[in-house]
Amino acid sequence: MNQPLAERMRPTSLDDYAGQKQLVGKGSVLRKMIDSGNVPSFILWGPPGVGKTTLAKIISKQLDIPFYTLSAINSGVKDVREVIEKAKSTVFFNSRRPILFIDEIHRFSKSQQDSLLSAVENGTITLIGATTENPSFEVIGPLLSRCQVYVLKSLDEQDLLALAHKALKEDVELKKKQVKIVETAALMRFSGGDARKLLNILELVIDADDGSDNTEGAILITDAKVIDRLQENPVAYDKGGEMHYDIISAFIKSIRGSDPDGAIYWLARMVAGGEDPKFIARRLVIAASEDIGLANPNALLLANACFDALTKIGWPEGRIILAETTVYLATSPKSNSAYMAVENALAEVSQSGNLPVPLHLRNAPTQLMKDLNYHKGYKYAHNYEGNYVKQDYLPEKIQDKKFWLAQNNPQELKIQEFLRKLKE
Repeated sequence: MNQPLAERMRPTSLDDYAGQKQLVGKGSVLRKMIDSGNVPSFILWGPPGVGKTTLAKIISKQLDIPFYTLSAINSGVKDVREVIEKAKSTVFFNSRRPILFIDEIHRFSKSQQDSLLSAVENGTITLIGATTENPSFEVIGPLLSRCQVYVLKSLDEQDLLALAHKALKEDVELKKKQVKIVETAALMRFSGGDARKLLNILELVIDADDGSDNTEGAILITDAKVIDRLQENPVAYDKGGEMHYDIISAFIKSIRGSDPDGAIYWLARMVAGGEDPKFIARRLVIAASEDIGLANPNALLLANACFDALTKIGWPEGRIILAETTVYLATSPKSNSAYMAVENALAEVSQSGNLPVPLHLRNAPTQLMKDLNYHKGYKYAHNYEGNYVKQDYLPEKIQDKKFWLAQNNPQELKIQEFLRKLKE
């Protein structure tokens, strides 16, 4: 079976490497270090599909040193220690330190990152980490201080088009076919600066076309064909483009609609597609506030705990935490009263502008403020029975406005009844 196009087109030298001229172009800092053979431990930070793994492999090949790789998704502390032991035995026969490449290092837990420290410190390995997340937040300080950080950028349209044409011209399979790129807008949009995604889309469209739709028999790459092919392919998940937003929208709407099966299905689509789990967790926190709110205040606590636990546990077990929270939110009673309250208040602010704070609600830390009647007449609620006293808390012009309205669920009806009794 043939390798995927993206793998067949993976560059094997810096001269064939697409983009990132600021790092590996002639005369750049990293290029000079590679050419000198003296490469320190470093972390490559950038979006998916910009060549982080490829760059690490090119460095290993060019320097002719052993190359070990681990994925943070399915490797634990035991795997790290085993690789380090192998690296120690390799150093005995080779004067240069072997490279340990860790993909998605941001998903390593603190203990997993700690297990790398001594090997990096004493020079057993040269660590190259790849991350799509800010290393300042995702990599522990002691490890980060021992590594350089290099930032990779999304490929621009010029780089992507050059790569597409190169694939059509040089790939062993594609050059057998007559392929013409007629339109590029959809290719560029769905690729989102990701070289791997571009080549995957190109291959999907070409494999589904026999050229019968034109008299020349050529396969024509058009915007319509790209969109149709991606919609037909359920695993063609696009983390940076239209499909990304369609799937997260379906996920949130399924939770809002109290459908746990739909919500879990769309969660699975995102997990299978390689979506950043923290992106999913953040949306769960938002949904807990916006769509469940005061109908079940525990939802926000669980969603926040989900985000925290996901950070500690990492992948792949983190998918279970996301699933538990997704089902809980989907099966919770729903209310958007808090969301509507702040929207109503914002609309009022937009309409009435900066109304003055009533004098009795202002603090009076100086004598001048007291002389101007700041704080005068304020009633301290705790000095009254039930810790409540009737008092105006809105600007005079809008004293009778109501922004929060209880919705028809047990929790908010209980709150409404509590407030009614207070005001009696």
